Amino acid sequence: MSEKATWWMERKMERKNGLIATGIGVLLLVTGGCAGETPKPAPTMTQEQVRSNADKAFEKLKQEEKNRTVDPVPY
Repeated sequence: MSEKATWWMERKMERKNGLIATGIGVLLLVTGGCAGETPKPAPTMTQEQVRSNADKAFEKLKQEEKNRTVDPVPY
């Protein structure tokens, strides 16, 4: 077989392998994209829940501040 024919057959094989790899990649992307779950909307909080959480956080901060003044941290 001539050198030119061998080169041509190698190039043909490389192109075929490249197309197969590309096809598999596209198939995986399409399958993964379709199989993914749709994102769920974030739960909405009522104003009362927000206010309650803020009150709890504020009370916690006040308690921490009170504890800090009783036990000062030495430097």
